[in-house]
Amino acid sequence: MTVFHPGHEELHGVTVVIEGTSGRTWVGRYHETNPQGVVLRDVASHDPTTSTLTRGSWIERIRKFGVPVEAPRLILPRQEAGPITRLTDWVEYTR
Repeated sequence: MTVFHPGHEELHGVTVVIEGTSGRTWVGRYHETNPQGVVLRDVASHDPTTSTLTRGSWIERIRKFGVPVEAPRLILPRQEAGPITRLTDWVEYTR
C-alpha cells in the first residue's frame, strides 16, 4: 500500500477507531505510535457507562455526521489501546 505521507506509518492521517481495554472507544485521526502511546488528532470518545448510545450507534452517527471533536490531540497509553481499525472498515462484533 502507498503511504500518503512518506516517512510516516500507513495509518497516518486516517480516521480510526480504537477499542480500549477499559471498554471505552476513541475515534480520531491517527498520527503515530510512540513510546508514550498512540497519538490521535481531533478525537471523540465513547464511554459505555455514561453514554445513551451503544458503541455501534455512536460510530454510525460519526460516519453520518463526522467526528464531534472533544480533544484536538490525545495520547492513548499503549496498555489502553486495543485494536486499531480504519473507521471505514470498523464492524461491531459481539464479544
